[in-house]
Amino acid sequence: MKILVDTHTHTSASAHAYSTLEENVRHAADIGLEAIAMTNHAPGMPDAPHIWHFMNMAANIPREIGGVKILYGVEADILDTDGTLDIEAGVLSMLDVVIASMHRDTFTPQTRKAHTQAYLNVLQNPYVDIIGHSGSPDYEYNVDTVLALAKKEGKMIEINNNSHLVRRGNIENCKHIAQRCMELGVYVVVGSDAHISCNVGNFSEAVNMLSEIGFPEELIANTSLDKFLSILRQRKLVGGL
Repeated sequence: MKILVDTHTHTSASAHAYSTLEENVRHAADIGLEAIAMTNHAPGMPDAPHIWHFMNMAANIPREIGGVKILYGVEADILDTDGTLDIEAGVLSMLDVVIASMHRDTFTPQTRKAHTQAYLNVLQNPYVDIIGHSGSPDYEYNVDTVLALAKKEGKMIEINNNSHLVRRGNIENCKHIAQRCMELGVYVVVGSDAHISCNVGNFSEAVNMLSEIGFPEELIANTSLDKFLSILRQRKLVGGL
């Protein structure tokens, strides 16, 4: 199982990450990745870059550096049960990859019903592509209900490698979510959630888990750039690649 696109990476534009975009790209090239998405936190998070960081990506960042394609993206924060995000639609429309995640800094854990409603509403946001690291025990939700809508809306569920390293309490939940994605036919993406360049393209824990449950490669959206773009383009325009 080979993952050739890292759909979730952070740079030093986010205060809690440690490498520049070019350092991330250099490592991606060294390990043979086709593309990476730069997905720093949206402005609601304390460590987030200024909104201009996202607005100016297309004007300043080339589509390819050192043989690696660059996808413009964001890890947006879900703020409430209405599925409100901390970045406006006009900016989201400029980006290739929009991950929507729950974080304690922006969404205080509530009930299973509330978390489910938040995910259902955010999945109906036309700019959201991926539900990020949803295996946290703090944010339990009705997995089957959310996955059914994700499939209907053509959205992807992230299997986050970092959850297996720094959020160890997530592992069994992540396995259950992956199992149900497999059974329901929902696309997943495997993301490193790298906060330093040496972890870009590190999918080992997530891939091992997927292999353990016999997850089919055809449901992994980012095994190649062509496949990932094809899935994105079923519901949005992605130009310049």
